[in-house]
Amino acid sequence: MYTYCFEMSIGVYIFDIFLIPAHNGYAKKRAMAPFYFSNTFHPFLPISPIYPFSDSSMHIRNIAIIAHVDHGKTTLTDGLLKQTGYAQEGFSMDTNALEKERGITIYAKNASLYYKDTKINIVDTPGHADFGSEVERVLRSIDDVVLVVDAQEGPMPQTRFVLKKSLELGLKPIVVLNKIDKPAARPEIVAELVYELFLDLGATDEQLAFPVLYAIAREGIAKRSLDEAGVDLSPILDTILERVPEALHDSEAPLRAQPFNLGYDNFLGRIAVARVYEGSVKTGDQILIRNIKGKSENGRIVKIFTFKGLDREEIPVANAGDIVLLAGLPTVEIGDTISNTVDQEILPAIDIDEPTISLFFLVNDSPFAGREGKYVTNQQIRERLEKELEINVGLKIDFSETDRYKVYGRGELHIAILLENMRREGYETQVSQPQVIIKEVDGVKQEPFEEVTIECPMESSGTVIDKLGRRKGFMIEMKEGSGGYQRLLFEAPTRGLLGYRNEFIIDTRGEGIFSSRFVGFRPFVGEIAHRDSGSMISMIAGKTAAFALDNLQTRGTLYIGPGVEVYEGLVVGNTSKGSDMAVNPVKGKNLTNMRSSGADEALKLSPPWELTIERGLEIMSGDEFLEVTPTCVRLRKQVLNETERVRVSRKK
Repeated sequence: MYTYCFEMSIGVYIFDIFLIPAHNGYAKKRAMAPFYFSNTFHPFLPISPIYPFSDSSMHIRNIAIIAHVDHGKTTLTDGLLKQTGYAQEGFSMDTNALEKERGITIYAKNASLYYKDTKINIVDTPGHADFGSEVERVLRSIDDVVLVVDAQEGPMPQTRFVLKKSLELGLKPIVVLNKIDKPAARPEIVAELVYELFLDLGATDEQLAFPVLYAIAREGIAKRSLDEAGVDLSPILDTILERVPEALHDSEAPLRAQPFNLGYDNFLGRIAVARVYEGSVKTGDQILIRNIKGKSENGRIVKIFTFKGLDREEIPVANAGDIVLLAGLPTVEIGDTISNTVDQEILPAIDIDEPTISLFFLVNDSPFAGREGKYVTNQQIRERLEKELEINVGLKIDFSETDRYKVYGRGELHIAILLENMRREGYETQVSQPQVIIKEVDGVKQEPFEEVTIECPMESSGTVIDKLGRRKGFMIEMKEGSGGYQRLLFEAPTRGLLGYRNEFIIDTRGEGIFSSRFVGFRPFVGEIAHRDSGSMISMIAGKTAAFALDNLQTRGTLYIGPGVEVYEGLVVGNTSKGSDMAVNPVKGKNLTNMRSSGADEALKLSPPWELTIERGLEIMSGDEFLEVTPTCVRLRKQVLNETERVRVSRKK
C-alpha cells in the first residue's frame, strides 16, 4: 500500500491508494476521502491484513495509554503498531511538526490494531498538564488504561493526575515500567513507589492487584519479570486481552453514542470522535443530539469512519463497543448523547476543565506590521480563532470586543502551541501579558493553584525553596532522591509560577526537573513580586551595531544580536536592575584621526538569549506586547514613544 499525504495550510488530505492482488487475477483499488483531524500529519503506512473492522460479532478492547510527559507512551504505542503490522520502522504517532520538535504529545490520537482475532482500539494521550483535559475526556470513553512510568524517574505529577482520574472511574490499570535499560533505572524501587501511589489515591483491593510489566519501548521489548530475556511486546498485548474487559456489543439495542473528541474536515465540517455504547448507527440515519442541559436537536449521519491502524476507513455501519468518527453533525459537542429517540436515557456529561489564564489577541500594529505575515487583518485573526474552537475544546474566546479578542487557556504552553501553529500558517498577531483568572466563590476571592514537583541537585535546593517561598509557594514534602538529587513537592499559585521556569533552569544549572499540575482554585494569596529585572528599550529605529551591543551587554541580557533591524519601543534585552532603561542599540563607533590604546580591541559579544513564544509569555510585563510573526518573535512596549510612555505612567 502506498499512502500519499498532502499537507495544506488548514489541514491534511489523506489518500490511501493501494493494490490488493486477488486470486482471479485482477487488482482492486480504494481511495479514502480527504480528512483533517487535530492538525495531525500521517506519514507513509504499510498495508495491513484485512479484518472485519465493522463486524457486529467482533471482539473489541478499548484502552488508553497514559503517562507523565516523556515517559515513553507514544514510543510504546508505535511499537505495538509496528509489531502487529500497522506501521513501518521509523514511524511515530507524534506526526505533528511541533510534536516532533518538542518530543511531546500535544493532541490525543486514535489508532487500532488486530491481535489474536481481537480489535484493540488505542488512544495515545498527551502527557503535559496543559492538555490534561483531553486525558480526562478519553478516560470516560475507554474500558481500561495502560499506565507507563519511567523506571528511573518514577511517578511524576501527571502520573498522579491521570492515575487518580482512572481510579475514580473504577478502571484497573496495567502498569508498564519503561526505560529499564537506563543506567540509573531502579525498577524494583519504582514499582514500590507506584504501589504507594495507588494506596495514597485510595485504590480498591482489585485495583491494587495490578500487573507490572517491564519494557524497553524504544527496542520493542516487554517482559513480565526482570529475569526474562524479552523478545517483543507480546506480553503487553496478551495482558490487555487477559485484563481488559471486552467492550459490550449489544447491537440490537437502541443507539446510544457519546463524542469525547472533535475533528474537522474541509468538506464534511465538524467530525465527532465517539464511543458507541449501545446499538448501531448507519450512514444516512436520522438521530437526536441531546445533553443534560436540555439540548435536543435533530441530525443526520453523512459518513462514518473507523480506525484501522492510524488510517480512517469509511464504513456503512458502526456497532456497539467501537470507537468511530461521525460526520454530518455541525452542532455536536463533547459529552452530548447521540440516540435514536427521546426515550433513551442521556449518558453522563463529560466535564471540560476550566481555563486558568487569559490574554488578549490583537492585530499587529508595530512599525514592522505586514512585512512578514500573510494573514494580518482583524477579520482573518477572528476567523482563525473561530476555526480553532472547532477542535480545541479546552480553549474559550470572548469575541465581544471588535478590536481585540480575549482568549482563555489551560496554561502558557496551551496558548504557545496555538500561537506557534498560527505563525506557521502565515498569521501575524500580537498578544498581551497572560493573566491568571481570578473568581469569587461565596464572596471569597479565589485563584488557581498548582502542585509542583521538583527534582534538583542538593546544592540548588536552598535557592529553589527560597524562590518559591517568595512566590507564595509552600512546601509539602522533601525527599532524598537518587544520585545526589532531592525531590521537593510544593503547592503554589499559578500567578507565582508565571515566569519562574527560566529562573529555575538558571538556578539549577539546567540539571533540575520542574513539573506541575492544576489542583484547583484556592483563596487568593495577595500580591506577588514577579520580576526583578527591567527592560532595555530601543529609543531609535535602525540596525543594531556590535559596538553599541558590546556596551549594553554589561547592563543585562540581550535578546538580539548585531545587524538586526529594530524600531523605537522594541525591547532588545533586560536590565540587571528592576527599572526600564531606554538605550541606543544602533550607535556605531565614531571615526577620528586620533589614535588610542583601545582602538584595535576586538569586540566579544555573548550569544543573545533567543526569544521564543514561551519565553516571551513568561518574561513580558503588563505594559508590553509579544509580537508574533512567521519569522520573528519580538517583545515591544504597548506605547512605543518614550515621552508618551512617561505621560501614560503618570496618569496611572
